[in-house]
Amino acid sequence: MSVVLVDAGGTNIGSVRYALQRLGVDAALTADAATIRRADKVILPGVGAAGPGMARLRELELVELMRSLTQPVLGVCLGMQLLCERSEEGDTPCLGLIPAQVRRFAEADGLRVPHMGWNRVQPRREHPLLRGLGAGDWAYFVHSYAVPVGDYTLAATEYGGDFSAVVARGNFHGMQFHPERSAATGATLLKNFLEL
Repeated sequence: MSVVLVDAGGTNIGSVRYALQRLGVDAALTADAATIRRADKVILPGVGAAGPGMARLRELELVELMRSLTQPVLGVCLGMQLLCERSEEGDTPCLGLIPAQVRRFAEADGLRVPHMGWNRVQPRREHPLLRGLGAGDWAYFVHSYAVPVGDYTLAATEYGGDFSAVVARGNFHGMQFHPERSAATGATLLKNFLEL
């Protein structure tokens, strides 16, 4: 099985790669369109801001390629947000693969932004990506923007209201948390993605 990490400039690429190695998969880091198209699984990692993330995909001429992929694709953290239609962060048009608008967390008493640390993930519906995920399992988050809950939501997390922690639409999937930093929960979900 060939797995590629899209080199979109995310700073979490090394830790995602290491998490995959622990599962016995050596994922190639690439921005080569032909390599991405041939892969069995594609992962779009990302840490940072929506505008630079999309600018990097445009610069690499990967936007239309990403939209055309038919194999399982996983967006991680910012990578999940880039799968959506638009982000409030810089009013950035994104890939348009998940029908959602990414929104900044509202400032509120006792609610720090960014949302950073461990929080519970609550499954909303059954999906092979969630196999083995228990109600209230913990995952590690670092983000200021979130995807609202919708028909695409597989699992949600509460932080000043519910937001999407795991999404799927067709062959496109996303995890808002960092599976590579989420201990057993993250390893289980990454393994599930590799088995899709």
